[in-house]
Amino acid sequence: MRHYGFTSSPAASKTMNFKQAISKLSTNHNNNLQPTNLSYHNLCTTEKPPPGTRDLLGLNLKYCLASATTDKDINKTILQMAKSIRTFHYLQDNPDLQKSEYIKQIYIKNPTWKPPPAPLHIEDAITNFEIRLKRKATLISQANKKRATSNLTYKQTHTLQTLKQNKNIIIKPSDKNLGPAIMDTIHYVRQILKEHLLTNTYRQLTQSEAHNKLAYISDNLKNLIKTHQDKLPSAEYTYFQRSFSLRHRLPIFYGIPKVHKSPVSLRPVVSNTNSFLSIFSTWLDYKMKQLIPLVKSHIYNSNEVIQDLKNLDIPENALIFSADAKSMYTNIDTEIGVASIRDLILQNNETLQDNFPTELFLQVLKIVMNNNIFTFANTYWLQLSGTAMGTPSACLYATTSFGQHENTQILPRFSQNLKYYRRYIDDILGIWVPSDAYNTTWPDFIQVLNNWGHLEWIVEQPSNKTTFLDLNLELHNGKIETSTYQKTMNLYLYIPPLSAHPPSCLKGLIFGELQRYWNQNNNDKFQIILAKFIERLYARGHKLENLIPILTAAAINIHRRQLNWTPKTDKDDNTLYIHWTFQPHGIQRKDLRHIYNTTLATAAGFKNMTVAMARPRNLRDILAKTPLALPPNINIQTLMEATDTP
Repeated sequence: MRHYGFTSSPAASKTMNFKQAISKLSTNHNNNLQPTNLSYHNLCTTEKPPPGTRDLLGLNLKYCLASATTDKDINKTILQMAKSIRTFHYLQDNPDLQKSEYIKQIYIKNPTWKPPPAPLHIEDAITNFEIRLKRKATLISQANKKRATSNLTYKQTHTLQTLKQNKNIIIKPSDKNLGPAIMDTIHYVRQILKEHLLTNTYRQLTQSEAHNKLAYISDNLKNLIKTHQDKLPSAEYTYFQRSFSLRHRLPIFYGIPKVHKSPVSLRPVVSNTNSFLSIFSTWLDYKMKQLIPLVKSHIYNSNEVIQDLKNLDIPENALIFSADAKSMYTNIDTEIGVASIRDLILQNNETLQDNFPTELFLQVLKIVMNNNIFTFANTYWLQLSGTAMGTPSACLYATTSFGQHENTQILPRFSQNLKYYRRYIDDILGIWVPSDAYNTTWPDFIQVLNNWGHLEWIVEQPSNKTTFLDLNLELHNGKIETSTYQKTMNLYLYIPPLSAHPPSCLKGLIFGELQRYWNQNNNDKFQIILAKFIERLYARGHKLENLIPILTAAAINIHRRQLNWTPKTDKDDNTLYIHWTFQPHGIQRKDLRHIYNTTLATAAGFKNMTVAMARPRNLRDILAKTPLALPPNINIQTLMEATDTP
């Protein structure tokens, strides 16, 4: 056992012993690709994580699992592709149907509509594609029987099963993407109750209360849409009608650990996916995109800040500061928030489109923000105040509602002091020019900033340096120098090479990070952070010989962007998308393209074909599911009675 990692069983045959040994040693040849910086946040106080937890969770919850199965989604892929081809030719034969309005964000496919068959020669080509694809899948499956395909070691596989079955331990991604965290389930539930659900922000409902209230809200919202049907474009009305026919679930509440805080607290999150109110909140989010340009302080990201600061003439006595809202979402009073957006719309009515449905928009907004009903394990809750947690329109609601206060109170009153003022949701960056030697207007600014309902801003004292989003900023001789800000607790758990991600994911990571580092740093700092980035990738198991080609291509891409080079695009492009779940030992992108080119390319009628690779399931899908499965020894009602509320 010490030398070979397995022992034989006298009761088993040689073949069985051999297979057992191979299963335990199957990934040993990949040990040199295993990460060396395996780490996670152990927040357990009573339970003890099983041996091997570090080796498993240190891979990152995004780590995708490889499988020997290659044909699991093959029929789904063929059906999707065939429907796309048939729909394309149906619309070609019926050009009037192509004129219907299409809005990507709120488009819902008609689940009952099936296109008629394409011309016979195209249907024959689809059949040939299917035959060739299934033949290829069979050959690969047979080959996979003779080799190990798992990308977990025996120890990691055993730990995965142990953690999956242990309901006394809960695993969550930490806040700010600082790595996986593990904690006692009972401590997690107590913390959720004490910090959130048993505060004045929420109220418990019975199951019947929750369902009755949702039924009433549903009828109310459907009647609103029917009443305002004539004011809605056809694409928006169609979105609502098709969404109503889908199955819906109640939102789910959970918390993610703020490991960068001491003591560790939980950030509240509500998963609204497929909930009934998310239909309306998604529409609100779409309509709010028309309001965002009216918010003078709004920025989309730190790149916009860098561009703004390049040509900014900064006075010698200027200082920089940042501010952070304290629990912004829960501290926005709904009456004030909705009223602010109403004022923003009315004061900019001439700028907005003539058909903006102001009355319907405001009524729906108020209902969505006031009726956030969700579950936590087997209990039901109603949020009583603040922005509806997790609702799709939350970000733009927070941005636009406080933006009206900035537009009318902050920016006009302190225009002489604020050389620069920008906000990204709950983070503010400003350049402050004191009005006198004593900076007497600064306290007034803080007072006005905080004079909007219950919202409170934690404001830095102006100085020559600050941090904003992912930027460090330093003021030198009237110019601001930037560098990349990285949290000290960041574990840098980049995707390891053995993860069953499509290869394009690593390329996308490197291209994106290098472009970001180049934009944010001067040459010297760029070289330093690039070296650290490569070291961190190496610590995750990546080999330099594999990274160099991607790094080189990323450098060329940066150079082209500096020359304002953009790739050629076809404005009349019509592209067929073939959807496929990636597996390292399965059918690859080149296989799909080859089969398509030899069977369908000529007949299908598309100018281009793109293979849209999806990832297989990852560790988070298995270990950190959103619904909370409680062990038999935990009763939430009992814990509620024993919990001291703030």
